[in-house]
Amino acid sequence: MSRIGKMPIAIPKGVDVKIDSNNVVTVKGQKGTLLKELHKDMIIKIEDNKIIVQRPSDEKIHKSLHGLTRTLVNNMVDGVTKGFEKALDINGVGYRAQKQGKKLVLTLGYSHPVEMDEPAGITVEVPAPNKIIVKGMDKQAVGEFAAKIRAKREPEVYKGKGIKYETEVIRRKEGKAGGKGKK
Repeated sequence: MSRIGKMPIAIPKGVDVKIDSNNVVTVKGQKGTLLKELHKDMIIKIEDNKIIVQRPSDEKIHKSLHGLTRTLVNNMVDGVTKGFEKALDINGVGYRAQKQGKKLVLTLGYSHPVEMDEPAGITVEVPAPNKIIVKGMDKQAVGEFAAKIRAKREPEVYKGKGIKYETEVIRRKEGKAGGKGKK
């Protein structure tokens, strides 16, 4: 049995969970409401203030969906209680970020500033010109928007310029050997 899939999910105080007949899970909490349709074969039920995910058989597809379904439901519960955030760092001379209303404006060495609109349910904070924090209650949406920001100027391995996740480690390469050139 799946080690992750068999673990029950405790429902915290102030969180309301509803499960429809066709596995549409709705989770309401202090940060908002999340709704997700999960695979119809999985068995999701609430017992003793805990959410339990079970699989109907030991077929390969059901084994792979077991842990995934449990993790998706757990992320929904965590999202409406604590929320998720991803921090990005900007490195490079003249590279910076700023917030203009609901827009994130990035200056990344292009001939024009890069403007990005905040998606629904996501907030972007710029505490410093070289730091961006993406927050939201949907883990997938937070990660996706952070990846879109990073893709505007990925970190470069020679000088380390670009946008990287705060926890990401860039393996730097050595430049060309500075020996004497050909005559």
